[in-house]
Amino acid sequence: MIDGKKIVVIIPAFNEEESLPSVLADIPDFIDELIVANNGSTDNTQEVAKRAGVTVVNEDEKGYGAACLKAIEYIKNKNFDIVVFLDGDYSDFPEEMNRVVEPIIKDNFDFVIGSRMIGNKEKGAMLPQAVFGNWLATFLIRLFWKYKFTDLGPFRGIKYTSLLKLNMQDRNFGWTVEMQIKAAKHKLRTTEVPVSYRKRIGQSKVTGTLMGSFNASVKILYLIFISLFRD
Repeated sequence: MIDGKKIVVIIPAFNEEESLPSVLADIPDFIDELIVANNGSTDNTQEVAKRAGVTVVNEDEKGYGAACLKAIEYIKNKNFDIVVFLDGDYSDFPEEMNRVVEPIIKDNFDFVIGSRMIGNKEKGAMLPQAVFGNWLATFLIRLFWKYKFTDLGPFRGIKYTSLLKLNMQDRNFGWTVEMQIKAAKHKLRTTEVPVSYRKRIGQSKVTGTLMGSFNASVKILYLIFISLFRD
């Protein structure tokens, strides 16, 4: 808790038994609850999280968004003020979490993106397809909704009340871009902060394969254009 604000961290995880101990060890001590949303892992992800003493919720339906939505369902009525999302692959730096929550607490922003594009990015940490996808998606959001983002980074914080307003729906690849489009459409006060980024432990389930990259790209573009047409 910082300045009376109750903070929860949600980590969606699929087969992250190797990386998860490092992620959990680096979580700052001002966090009030830490949730691992186990997304049908076939390794020891769930056991690793339980041994660390954190909350585990299980979502067997494969999908990043599905795991996040399961955790959001769990925190209903628990009176959290801020929700932080963080990947379980140790590519993000959990110890930089204060950068993500401070603009919400001190400057009353609704939504903060930890941007890898303006931060310290290890060479090779983001594959070319991920860099291009980020550029294209954020360019289109700026073009259509006049909101400037530089990244679709997974490390992000949002007021719980603002998160509820967004009525998140996407259950797989489109989770991050859906949140940013809806933030723009709801006129949330948003900002970005620089965060560090390193090569993940293990292979990415999205950009680590050609099919994963293709599916993610199609879904992100679909969400952008369907949101535009609905406007």
